[in-house]
Amino acid sequence: MARKQPMELFMPPNMLKAKVGGGKGGIDLAAMERAEAAMEELKSEFSDWIAEDVKKLTAARARYAATPDADARANLLRGAHDIKGQAPTYNYPLIARVAASLARMIGELPSTAAIPLSLIDAHVTAIQVIHKNAMKDSGNKTAQTLCAELDARVNEVLAANGP
Repeated sequence: MARKQPMELFMPPNMLKAKVGGGKGGIDLAAMERAEAAMEELKSEFSDWIAEDVKKLTAARARYAATPDADARANLLRGAHDIKGQAPTYNYPLIARVAASLARMIGELPSTAAIPLSLIDAHVTAIQVIHKNAMKDSGNKTAQTLCAELDARVNEVLAANGP
């Protein structure tokens, strides 16, 4: 009879558990409470931050209107993209949706195609109005209609300039 080799078990270390500090205690509830308290403190600053982002986007729009070059276009895209990502955190989902529409138009249009300034203006103005009126309810019917209309115009522009 052939001699059997002894069986050896190898348990790889759980690096994620080691990094998270897992093991016996599970989730550190005190750390979670501290994080939630920090977020509550920051919420008072959200209004200032979104206002600053809207100002930056408005300035990027003005720069693009004055000189529609690649740098101004990139700056406009960056402003729209930043707002798209940050507005939900600031509790402005409608601003995020309008900014996403603007970013999509700028990002998907060929670099040689001019971006219609009137459509940029419509997006920027919508963002300004939503912010000024503190429209935070994504179920607002008027805002939903406006967003749908902006999306439709962006689709038309992209279709006219597409392959």
